[in-house]
Amino acid sequence: MEQLWVPSLPILGGRMLPLLRHCCAFGSYHALTWRSIFQTSGREQKQIRSWSAQCSANHEGASVSDKDSPKTILAVPDNSLLDARILYCTSPALGHNKEAHPESNKRVPAIVDALEKLELSPKHRGSQVLEIQNFNPASLDDVARVHSRSYITGLQKAMSAAADEGLILIEGTGPTYATKTTFQESLVSAGAGITLVDSVVAASKLGPNPPLGFALVRPPGHHAVPQGPMGFCVFGNIAVAARYAQHQHGLKRVMIIDFDVHHGNGTSDAFYDDPDIFFLSTHQFGSYPGTGRINEVGQGDGEGTTLNLPLPGGSGDYAMRCAFDEVIAPSAQRFKPDIILVSAGYDAHALDPLAGLQFTTGTFYMLASSIKQLAKELCGGRCIFFLEGGYNLQTLSSSVADTFRAFLDEPSLAAQFDDPAMLFEEPTRRIKEAIENAKGIHSL
Repeated sequence: MEQLWVPSLPILGGRMLPLLRHCCAFGSYHALTWRSIFQTSGREQKQIRSWSAQCSANHEGASVSDKDSPKTILAVPDNSLLDARILYCTSPALGHNKEAHPESNKRVPAIVDALEKLELSPKHRGSQVLEIQNFNPASLDDVARVHSRSYITGLQKAMSAAADEGLILIEGTGPTYATKTTFQESLVSAGAGITLVDSVVAASKLGPNPPLGFALVRPPGHHAVPQGPMGFCVFGNIAVAARYAQHQHGLKRVMIIDFDVHHGNGTSDAFYDDPDIFFLSTHQFGSYPGTGRINEVGQGDGEGTTLNLPLPGGSGDYAMRCAFDEVIAPSAQRFKPDIILVSAGYDAHALDPLAGLQFTTGTFYMLASSIKQLAKELCGGRCIFFLEGGYNLQTLSSSVADTFRAFLDEPSLAAQFDDPAMLFEEPTRRIKEAIENAKGIHSL
């Protein structure tokens, strides 16, 4: 069976069109707990549908330094960085897939298709929108700044079991699954964030308006805890990037804003006692994984640098506009970050199947535009978004596309996608109570 090709040299170019090929072998999967996964051997071989990706790209226009290989620092032409408004990487993880699972390998291709149809791709935007292709995967050392070595090596060893079984469950609450390509593809996705940190930081040294970055990657990361996978997530992509920004670029103070409908418990756990990383999460009260209570504020030296704002079910555009103006912006202004990273989950959309908030395409446009302005005011425009949740392919792709339009300072197209009839009245009293409670706890 054809293996995933992971290119070794980063390039800056136009579209990347993955050619999907699927094998006609079908079967069942075997559920394994994370603790038992390494004790499994000699099982009957089983296959589910698997995918392989072959990517074509033009290798002109960029070079790398091999210092501390395989880590690289992009040397993108200065004129390209000066002209760009958006830099993005895609890592669709085509081999990491489970039939009928909401976190499927159709998610990133759906976004790429929408960017093309709505004329937001490099083909249509030229130097304004650039895709960085053929970037390096994250190194094991990069990932180990967040995750335990035992987890990393254990997952790597588990790939043989995944190859035998076709698909395995590595954590049951999500459920989080793995195929034989999951380990390598997860490194590639983490590497996308690292590449964008390098590129956005380089651009910020050239002028006052660096491009915004967007890591269109999967599997998502914000539930992955330091000791293992959780909630569809394998490696904490945004957490790995945060530590890399500190370690490689000396960006000491990192703010992470997480507007996924579910609490980013993995990111929170990684930095719960760290005074230099401010983690702020808005999420639906009572939703998976049940963490993120409003009184969880960090511990030790990190007390006060975790802010959770659980919103009542039915919260939507009104709630997030109030949350941004009264909680998110004041927190960022007080913290004074050197870079802002965003866990951009689109599963708070009113039509997403996995939760009960009422965000719209317009809500996500507002958030992107507001966070962009916040980064410009506070940290020289250094800001990178990371794809997290979002499981209705249509609302996911249209909302990411409108995020791109916000980055470009172009009007929202939300009216073309949002039907007001799908919305009901927000629980404004409970929203105000939650916001006032958070403001009181954090003296905002």
